[in-house]
Amino acid sequence: MPTKRMKNLPGGIEPAGESNGSTGGVDLNIQRATRAPGIPSNEEFRKWIGAVLPKDTRDVEIGLRIVNESEGRRLNREFRHKDYATNVLTFVYDDSPALAGDIVLCASVIKNEAARQCKDLAAHYAHLTIHGILHLQGFDHDVDERAEVMERLETEILARLGYKNPYETPISTADEGSGGNGACQA
Repeated sequence: MPTKRMKNLPGGIEPAGESNGSTGGVDLNIQRATRAPGIPSNEEFRKWIGAVLPKDTRDVEIGLRIVNESEGRRLNREFRHKDYATNVLTFVYDDSPALAGDIVLCASVIKNEAARQCKDLAAHYAHLTIHGILHLQGFDHDVDERAEVMERLETEILARLGYKNPYETPISTADEGSGGNGACQA
């Protein structure tokens, strides 16, 4: 499912009039397959992606697709054999000499997580976008040592962008059984 083929996914809402294309050696194709509120601008996504990539990065091809819950669930079921929508999926393309792949963000899952974890929605999108780009660069969190390295990088990059540590969650006054609808405290 390389970036060029990502355009052919069913059920998409093409990014009418939104800028896609190449800047500074990075070919970024942003697709919005949902009209969910609160999705950041293309400029924000570009800024976050640029903060992760080394300054001299060349030959990068990234597809970023923001989807609804049903598409997120279908992709997670098809590629990871897990029957639920997840916040971010990353598809790395090893058949390319360049850094290439697709990142799929599920808008409803991200919004619900941000509310439940008392996080700013834009900060949560920034975190998950950075998380996906780090996966494209070969970082992983499948074992504790690698998870610590990846979390440290995410935290450092987010701090440079002015965001709080995503792993230090504010306290919610909601108890576990209430569905996370309580007030958040700093």
